[in-house]
Amino acid sequence: MAEVIFNKLEKVYSNGFKAVHGIDLKIADGEFMVIVGPSGCAKSTTLRMLAGLETISGGEVKIGEKVVNNLAPKERGIAMVFQNYALYPHMTVRENLAFGLKLSKLPKDQIARQVDEAAKILELDELLDRLPRQLSGGQAQRVAVGRAIVKKPDVFLFDEPLSNLDAKLRASMRIRISDLHKQLKQSGKPATTVYVTHDQTEAMTMGDRICVMKLGHIMQVDTPDNLYHFPKNMFVAGFIGAPEMNIKPGKVVEQAGRLFVTVGGDTLALTERQQEKLAGYAGQNVFFGVRPEYVSVSDTPYAEACGTGELVRVENMGHEFFVYLKVADFELTCRIPSDEAKPMIEKGLNRKVYFKFDMNKCHIFDAKTEQNLSL
Repeated sequence: MAEVIFNKLEKVYSNGFKAVHGIDLKIADGEFMVIVGPSGCAKSTTLRMLAGLETISGGEVKIGEKVVNNLAPKERGIAMVFQNYALYPHMTVRENLAFGLKLSKLPKDQIARQVDEAAKILELDELLDRLPRQLSGGQAQRVAVGRAIVKKPDVFLFDEPLSNLDAKLRASMRIRISDLHKQLKQSGKPATTVYVTHDQTEAMTMGDRICVMKLGHIMQVDTPDNLYHFPKNMFVAGFIGAPEMNIKPGKVVEQAGRLFVTVGGDTLALTERQQEKLAGYAGQNVFFGVRPEYVSVSDTPYAEACGTGELVRVENMGHEFFVYLKVADFELTCRIPSDEAKPMIEKGLNRKVYFKFDMNKCHIFDAKTEQNLSL
């Protein structure tokens, strides 16, 4: 059993700065949990407290049934993969993989067997006699992962392990690490994985669940799909998704017994469900949010209510275009399939176009608390 639990976990430095603010988090046995957030949100500090590399100022960390606050890293049943690989330059790949096992004084034949198993999983067989300086970045990272695998830990910890790789290698290693986790699970030897990154693509594609952090606080813990479609607050809505959600100030108004939201001079009819959620909010300021793929754009007016904007910029992503409209005093980002976008874009920029929102997919946030009122 390798469940990981943070209970009111805190980190306060000697100068009084509080980096982690009493967070609670439960990571299931065998789960792949990604902790994501911008630089300075304390995600790496949280991971290092779990690893025993940072002292804990308050609360407790449990691995399995054991409180590990005062245990040394080697006593916690964890293996960690760092951003900079941390390979021993004078040792071959084989020796790097075996080093931790030798320290544990395992029998030589067992060490050889576990090294060979890890090398096979990560396709390192042909690299075992090379030194780290003879490896590419991707190969070195695979060795770092292999060094963690050979220990057969209860918990894998990854601290931004792919940030030094180019885009193609990052994509390849994402798949490799995800497949490794599934492979261990299927073999009946699941290892709980805690993976820290600032890259939301890694978070969305790798995690069973994602923990979004901001300034030492947990903003939301949920599946990738729920984080994307049902963000609990404005920070999560803006942080998850690329291009990011359009979030603009607005106001809830009541007309003829129905609730609407005004945004940039346009009055938008709320759905029945949104009206129920916003009962009592008439006259109050809010923020209106919509993801770029839920904005439709046309050269001609839509039959239903729509807005107008100036087509100011486009970005060709191959299978789709990011289209940017100037609307009142803000810019609206739209995500349009190539076949739909090309005929419109060929007519040129800096001209009037029409847009409409899929109101069933829109979000309304409280202007003060920034909580999502439309969930």
